Amino acid sequence: MAKAKSVFFCKNCGAESAKWIGKCPACGEWNTYVEEVVKKEATTLHKGLSSGDKSPVAISELKSTSYNRIPTTDDELDRVLGGGIVPGSLVLIGGEPGIGKSTLLLQIALKIGLKVLYVSGEESEEQLKMRADRINVKSAETFIITETSVQNILESCKKLQPQLLIIDSVQTLTTSSVESGAGSVSQIRESTAEILKMAKESQIPTFLIGHITKDGMIAGPKVLEHMVDTVLQFEGDRNLAYRILRTSKNRFGSTSELGIYEMNASGLREVTNPSEMLTSQKDHDISGISIGVTLEGNRPLLIEIQALVTPATYGTPQRSSTGYDLKRLNMIVAVLEKRGNIKLGDKDIFLNVVGGLKIEDPALDLAVVVAIVSSLIDVPLPENICFSAEVGLGGEVRAVNRVEERIGEAAKLGYNAITISKYNKDSVKDGDLRIHRYGKVTDVFKYLFSEN
Repeated sequence: MAKAKSVFFCKNCGAESAKWIGKCPACGEWNTYVEEVVKKEATTLHKGLSSGDKSPVAISELKSTSYNRIPTTDDELDRVLGGGIVPGSLVLIGGEPGIGKSTLLLQIALKIGLKVLYVSGEESEEQLKMRADRINVKSAETFIITETSVQNILESCKKLQPQLLIIDSVQTLTTSSVESGAGSVSQIRESTAEILKMAKESQIPTFLIGHITKDGMIAGPKVLEHMVDTVLQFEGDRNLAYRILRTSKNRFGSTSELGIYEMNASGLREVTNPSEMLTSQKDHDISGISIGVTLEGNRPLLIEIQALVTPATYGTPQRSSTGYDLKRLNMIVAVLEKRGNIKLGDKDIFLNVVGGLKIEDPALDLAVVVAIVSSLIDVPLPENICFSAEVGLGGEVRAVNRVEERIGEAAKLGYNAITISKYNKDSVKDGDLRIHRYGKVTDVFKYLFSEN
């Protein structure tokens, strides 16, 4: 028996120490060191992917390679991954319990048409069979194993030779080279390192499901996210139907893409036209509601903005925002008071982005401004009009990028007018809908509310 020893690991960054330290010297966090038992001969985490000796090679001598991506039959997942699965890639997907991570990957396993090994350390074979029956897709090439030992998983891969490996979840994995419990920092690091080495050497694309903490971060050391090729985050309220899949890291594509799903009785359904989902059904005579056009990656979306302005009854006015940056909302309120001569100092302002999205695109500024003013004076906005422009501190309406795609999305959904900045390039012409151009927010107010 090898003699065991205790080592202290930082839960945040994975740094190692022979004794407990109050403040981590690597990441600067306090009280993050935990004690774990490891073997002396435990392998080093950062071992190379090849054990052979290699000499430096000039980058000009290296051959360019193109990845033959594997389509997943799921357009939303393909978009988020950058066009499909890259052979040999390691993808980590995290999200709240019950959000649909396991359902999504089991759907992919059943529909992709490849030999798939689905490893579960949390559910029994009977539970997986029940979920597969609910998805109602038959596949003779999907194999199930309930296992937590990394060595046994690697042995199963060697025998089966799958074309895709799915592991649910990384926090349940254990490796014989580390004696600490499953889910500990050292177990997660070493188990992921062994899976990564196998994926790169055998070119088997691998999906890892990860738990998240109460702060919304993927549980385990931060080095876990550095080791994998792609990190996906499943967002949304599990009590609501819609789910949002985002990319926070992608070595093979953009990190700005977005996938939208709807959870129903038979699993997750792709939402091919999210603009219809993000603009709710309503009567047209409600004030404080506007439509803004934003971009998520390469996808233009029409987002409904709801504002409610009421007199402050408890002294200090409230400023509340859901899905929109609160600091930016405060800035817009200050611009309206200073440049638009609109008094909001004694008003509570509540702002909501419909659909559960969190938007950072400044092109929604103008939609937020007109929604606030509409609610303040209790006058509904004209029907079938949308907005796409940034608002500056001087009250100016600023141009946004890729306005042609925004206009095209609005026209496709049947809107007959859009308001943009007059500083957008002149090549943008009226087509299926009228284009209104303004340089100041006060001019927009005159256009929208002059009759009132």
